[in-house]
Formats: sequence, structure tokens, C-alpha cells
Amino acid sequence: MAENLVLDPVTRIEGHLRVEAVVENGKITDAWATGTLYRGVETVLQGRRPEDAFYVTQRICGVCPTSHGHASSMAVESAYGIKIPNGARLVRNIYECAENLHSHILWFYILAALDYVNPAKALTANISDTIDLAKAAGTGISDFAAVQERVLALVQSGDMSVFSNGWWGIDPVAHPEEADELYNPDMPAELHLIGVAHYLEALEMQAEAARVMALLGGKFPHGMTSVAGGTAWVPDSTKLDDVLYRVKRVAAWVDGTMIPDVLAIAPFYTAALEFGGGCGKFLSFGLFNDADLDMNSRYFPAGYIDVDNGLKVDTVDTSKIKEYVKHAWYTSPSGLHPQHGETQAISSWNDSTFDLDGQYTWAKAPRYDEKPAEVGPLSRMLVGYLSAGADPAIKGIIDFALGELGVDDPTLLVSLLGRVAARVLETKLIADQTIAYIVELVEAVKTGEAKTFAEYDSHDGEGAGFWEAPRGALAHFVNVKNGRIENYNVVTPSTWDMSPRDDNGVRGPLEEALVGTPIDDIERPIMAARVARSFDP
Repeated sequence: MAENLVLDPVTRIEGHLRVEAVVENGKITDAWATGTLYRGVETVLQGRRPEDAFYVTQRICGVCPTSHGHASSMAVESAYGIKIPNGARLVRNIYECAENLHSHILWFYILAALDYVNPAKALTANISDTIDLAKAAGTGISDFAAVQERVLALVQSGDMSVFSNGWWGIDPVAHPEEADELYNPDMPAELHLIGVAHYLEALEMQAEAARVMALLGGKFPHGMTSVAGGTAWVPDSTKLDDVLYRVKRVAAWVDGTMIPDVLAIAPFYTAALEFGGGCGKFLSFGLFNDADLDMNSRYFPAGYIDVDNGLKVDTVDTSKIKEYVKHAWYTSPSGLHPQHGETQAISSWNDSTFDLDGQYTWAKAPRYDEKPAEVGPLSRMLVGYLSAGADPAIKGIIDFALGELGVDDPTLLVSLLGRVAARVLETKLIADQTIAYIVELVEAVKTGEAKTFAEYDSHDGEGAGFWEAPRGALAHFVNVKNGRIENYNVVTPSTWDMSPRDDNGVRGPLEEALVGTPIDDIERPIMAARVARSFDP
């Protein structure tokens, strides 16, 4: 018998998401993803100066504002024919690296970890055994006794706060066995304690990455410096010393804690290699510019993979992007390229407006070559893994992780566990690359080749900025007429991944990833929540 499953809201994400699914014989057979918040930034920007978009579009997100700022500046630079100088390129790369470090650490520990680590079980851990396990796993050793005391104090106060798991309707202290069934009962209490301890450390590490962004951007979130033409932040030795110290601190923690943590926890969730894969099509616009500023020569390469056509990377053709709105709450024409896309929202909304057979979301449905495409760290890592010219470190770290899991088939990365692991592994690569960019910028400062801004004249034109936010492929499109924005459009990673069905009825990537997900208890569908959160909506 078919049953309906509803997650509303999906918690521990940035934004507003509802998921509805049909469950038959213990598995999801159909699913719908609903973005429940209207963005409207495109409408706000009409008639403003093009440079205003840098400030306004950052307000789309409090976690990835830097990426929106960069994509917006790149769109204006494209419209005006501006080429930013090398110093600006390096500053932007470092700035973007810091945002990715902040976002990846925050996502893995603060948002996703509680799907895999049970704080209540950490109370039963033996401290001596915990230290031994941490040493064996090669992960960070904390004051585990103090962490246990902190969790116990929360329990005794009657307020477990974010550790309560109350969303699942279980008191993990009063009913530990029932709560433990949501996780893997074979995972030792000591590993749960390690996870909780590093959850608390992650709060400081993501803050340290945010401090780097504040140094480069003047504040965080919503920085002020990466404007069209380059950057208003001028590097010198003192500033770069401060940035390098903080980045090295984060990088050491990623090496010594974050990577070992995922390698220690993942073996208890290898069943997640068998579902959550999604549409099998992956898109990346590339991340971190080389000196030529070409999206095809970025550190993480641009590329498109359709697994149905084999494990090969095709060059991205941005003219193949279209947005469909048949199942979204818009009256705009469907199937437009986003350079000339329109954002005409329906005039009113009530309960009857929500119709799974009709319109059911505020998200449009972007398609590449008429197909849905997953974007994000898994896409970037797969494209890098399969691209001949990419940094060998990308392939090396994936092969290392597959070896640790005892897996020799890279297609198994197209799964829930693969998506989680890809983001953590990418964090290590980004941390190392941040240091490399800082060293490169130091040398540019020494040789007087660190110019950070290019003067320009405004004129009519249209342009696009293709970039990557931590969550995935991001594009801003601007049309300028008489010195003002005539039209603006943003296609975010979450729009790609959480898209509804398109005009042909084809599901979006999250919707497709949910199909086949096992559901043991429809009242506590933690697997569905894990799949949804793996995309970092």
C-alpha cells in the first residue's frame, strides 16, 4: 500500500524546503521538492545601476554571499569587456577558498553530522577507549571528558537544544535504543563522542574561515570589496600574514580531524552507496581562476558528465541552459535561456495554488541540453577526477578514499555516501589550494605585480558570470541599457538541484535522488532527510 511522506520543513539547511514523497514496500517511488520562499531579487534589481547587483545579490544567501558577489561582478565585467588584473584574481580566489572552507565545515558538522552521530549515545562512551579509538583513526584528540560533561549538563537541564533529535519524536536519553536505531547500532559510542567533540570544534574552525572573509571583504557575511573591475582590498605583507596564519590553522584541522572523521564514520554507512544517486548527470562551471580567467582552465575544471554516455567529460556549452516554469509559481514564458529569462511571479497564492500535478514550488527548473543536472562538490570532484588536465591531487584523493572504503568502482560515488564524502575530500583540496594562492600573491606583491583593479567605462551590453558556489554551479546574467539594469537573472545551485519537474515531466536531481531511498519508518524517515541534506539545499 502506498503511503505519503512529508518533510516540512526540511531542517538544518539554509533556506526553506519541503519534500513530499510516495512510499511503497519500504522505498520511495516518487518525490516532489518544493522551494517555499519567493526570492524576487531579479525584480528588485530592475532599473538599478549594474554595480548595485554586487551588494544586492549577496543577500540571496547568508552562507555563500561571496560567490554571488563574484558571479555578479563577473557578469558586469562580461557586459563591459573588463579583464581584472592578476592581483585581483588571486585575492578573489583566496576569498572564495575561505568561503568554501567555511561552508564545507559548517555543512558537514553543524548541518549534516547529527544525521550520523547521536550525541545521547556519546554519554555512554568510555573516555579511555575514546582516546584509543581517536589515535587509531588518526583523528583529533579533544578533551572528551569535558565534552561528555557538557552534553550531560544539557540532559540534566532538560534542554538538549540542537542535540535533542526532537524532530524525530524521540527522546534520545529516555529511549536510547529506539533513538539508536535511527543510526547504525554497530557504531561504537566512542565514535559518537568523537563526532560530538569535533562538532563543537567545528564551530570555531568555520568561524576562523569566516574571519578570513571578514579580513578580505571588510565584514562577513556580505562583503564589500570584490566589486566589478577587481577588488578594493589591497594586499600587503601584514594583511597576508594574518590571512595565512588563519588559513593554515583551518587547513591543519581539516587534515587532522575532518578527513579522518569521515573515513572513520563512513564504513558504518556503506549501505548509502546503494541509493541517493540522482539523475546521473553532472555540471560544473569550474572554480578558482587561472591567469587567463578562462572557465575551461580553472583549478576545478568546468565540464558536463552524462553517466548514461560513459564516464567522460564534455565541454560546457552555456547556450544549452534553459529554465522551465510549468510546475513553478510563475507566469513567465517557459524554456527561456536565462540571459533573457523572466521572473513574473503569480499574482496571489493560497492553499489551492499548491498542486503536485500542477504548480508546486518557487524554484524554476534549469536544464542543460534539455536534461536535469546535479551540481555541487560531487559534480566538481567527478569532473576533476575524469578531466585529463586537472590537478592530479583531485584524482589522488578520490582514489585514496575509495581504497579506504574498499571500493574500486568510482561510479559508486554517485550515491548518498559519495555526495557526502566528495564534499569533505574537496575541503582538503581547497585548504591546500588556499595556501598556494596566498604564496602566489605574496610573490606578486614582492614583484609589484599585484594590481587589484581595472578602470572601466560603462555602456550598454549584456554579460554573464559563470562560477561555483560551495553548493555548486552558479550563474548571474545581466542586460544593461542606458546605464541601468534592464534585466537580471540568477540561476543558483539550489535551483539546479531542488528543481521541480520540467515541462516534459522529468524530475529534478533531488527528486530523482529520493526515488529508491529506503524508508523503514514513515514517521521517522531519516534516510530521506539524509538524502535531502546531502545536497545542502
